[in-house]
Amino acid sequence: MEVNPLCVIIVKSDSKGDRLLFRYPYNNLPGSQHQTNTTNKRKTPYSIVSSDDILQNSIPQTSNICYGQLSGFTDEVLSTLFAVKSELCNRKFELKVNDVRFVGHPTLMQSKSDNKNDSILINIVFALHAQASYSIVKCYYELSKRLGIALYYEEERCGYLKSEMKSMLTIHDEVAALQEQENGNNVNVSAFDLILKESTLAQFIKTIYHDLCTTGLLNVTMNQSVTLSFCLPQKAHQFHKKGVVVEPETIDRCLQALKPYHGMLLLVDPSELLDCVPPCGARILLQLIEVYNPLKSLQNMASDADLIIDHVYQLVGHLVYWAKATIIYPLCETNVYVIAPDAQLNIHSNLVDKFSTKFPGMSLFEVISDFSLPTSIGHLTTPLQHPARQGRLAQMVLWLLQHHLLMQLHTYVQFMPAYEDELDTVQLQQLAIKNSMNDSFLLSNHSEDVEVEIAKRTTNNNNYNHQHVNIVNGGNHAQENHQPQFSESLPSTSSQPLAVPFSRNHSVSDEFSESIMIASNVSNATRPSSSHRSNISITQTASLSTDNDESIASVDDEDKIKELLSAFEPIDRQAIMKIPAASNAEDLSLMVRLWQAGYFAGEHHLEEIMYFENLRRSQLLQLLDKFRDVLIIYETEDPAIASLYTQT
Repeated sequence: MEVNPLCVIIVKSDSKGDRLLFRYPYNNLPGSQHQTNTTNKRKTPYSIVSSDDILQNSIPQTSNICYGQLSGFTDEVLSTLFAVKSELCNRKFELKVNDVRFVGHPTLMQSKSDNKNDSILINIVFALHAQASYSIVKCYYELSKRLGIALYYEEERCGYLKSEMKSMLTIHDEVAALQEQENGNNVNVSAFDLILKESTLAQFIKTIYHDLCTTGLLNVTMNQSVTLSFCLPQKAHQFHKKGVVVEPETIDRCLQALKPYHGMLLLVDPSELLDCVPPCGARILLQLIEVYNPLKSLQNMASDADLIIDHVYQLVGHLVYWAKATIIYPLCETNVYVIAPDAQLNIHSNLVDKFSTKFPGMSLFEVISDFSLPTSIGHLTTPLQHPARQGRLAQMVLWLLQHHLLMQLHTYVQFMPAYEDELDTVQLQQLAIKNSMNDSFLLSNHSEDVEVEIAKRTTNNNNYNHQHVNIVNGGNHAQENHQPQFSESLPSTSSQPLAVPFSRNHSVSDEFSESIMIASNVSNATRPSSSHRSNISITQTASLSTDNDESIASVDDEDKIKELLSAFEPIDRQAIMKIPAASNAEDLSLMVRLWQAGYFAGEHHLEEIMYFENLRRSQLLQLLDKFRDVLIIYETEDPAIASLYTQT
């Protein structure tokens, strides 16, 4: 795989010249024996090659990779390539030769005596596949930089680098002297074998190579002093989903979209978490793990752990980057799940045995078949079930989420009123008269503009329907391709559309005066006796007060409805006016508030609306049902979470 390194190389350069100190792996590969003999014949890498050698190697070498390891380069050539000048130190070093890309960060270590002759240049280079992505190259460069900093720190502290260099160079010289005594014959002694046994730095490099190739996670200590923690996410996330390369940029986008209502799901045992954090962050991580629960949101866990929500974001982001956790929505009965589009399910999958071991007597395929179509947990349970059975179902769902076999679908809302294709001039004039009391937009004078607007909005809606989804009636579920599917699945009502009054023939003051005049006429026309006059007056006063209150409330509601409808364009306003719920000021107010906040643009799911607007699910579902003629709902995944599941 292009994620794994081909080789790790350490080169030094000082006043005594440049030298390759160690490389791993160093096993002689097929075809390298000729290179070793040629090296013995040539005293320096700058010596001229004879014509005989050119004829024997007439076919140029185009590949320097053999069995997943670096080949075709002698130690002298590698030391010459990577012992750069001091001007290139402390910056990115990158070199491509054939199908190999070398990445490093040369580090210059100045002596305390300020003598330039005592300075040491050290370069730890990773040999990678040339086709490795930019993010992979960037990760290896960062690792080389950290290794250089660790060596610099240890050299300043106790002279660790000079001590290791001296040991390595001594072994190189002893093996070279032994080869000269044997007159160039093959010697079964490798300098790198001896260095690996004697040098702790060489052992450190070997550990790094093997950890990168197996897990992509590093937690190693140099000289029992400096602990190096590093994650190669492209490799680490394949442990949970083989063959899928998760780029760091994808993880960053997911973490930037984190909200307090999101939750966390651990992918490993909590005892394995301390390996991925430095000692200074272990205490805060323990606080979070003590209150960890996949049924809690990040905000609830932050409150229970007495931590700032930003600190929780950082810890969760770190665990996600290290493939120790993933982002979910807290587990609850209303969550809707479906089989992930790239779920690795086959009869030979090792997940089948792992599931049977985790849940004896249960079959993975039987359990996951319940989610062939989008299904909520509540639909798989009944109130009569034993709590232990419901808890077991929750544990199985969590296991399926940990292995990326399920994906959660959320309900999104799109404001999409239905427009008539054609409106005659009379209808436009009537609409203009009704709206003349609200604003100065006279449709009668701009009928042509409105017709153009109607055609434009109708075309846009048709394009939206064509590009995004297929309309599905009766609440059909999303298809297996998991594209967003519109669904009018909310319960319908039998009420007919009612006309909403927009104009009145008299003002509020006129209504008050008319009521008063009627009351006075009644009292003057019939003069009751004094014994009944007080009762009549009280009755008339109470009746007048009740009628006035109702009139005031009715007028206020109508004015409020007019004001709310003015937030929409005339073409949208006409569609909303046909909805019975639009005559209810309270319902219309909530609908307009959510629409103005941008929640009906198809970018916010119900859980997000509920959290930020402090609404209950029942309130939101009732509103969507009342305005179902202009609000279309569909189910799809949360983009912030789906980026960790699918490879697009």
